[in-house]
Amino acid sequence: MKQIGIVIMILGLGLTLFTAITFFTREKVVDLGIVEITRNQPHYLNWSPFVGMAVMVIGGFMIYLAKKR
Repeated sequence: MKQIGIVIMILGLGLTLFTAITFFTREKVVDLGIVEITRNQPHYLNWSPFVGMAVMVIGGFMIYLAKKR
């Protein structure tokens, strides 16, 4: 349980430091037989740094419970 708590705390730290992810999907614009025109459509996934802090608190609580036993 202690190892899981450490992994959750590291995940929370990553969520706190990196508060956005950008990824791209390919979208077909024109399709004229053998001619095909596509473009990359960006998508943004944002979250608050407080989410990462809450995840770190949960991980710390799990470590605390493991030490208490």
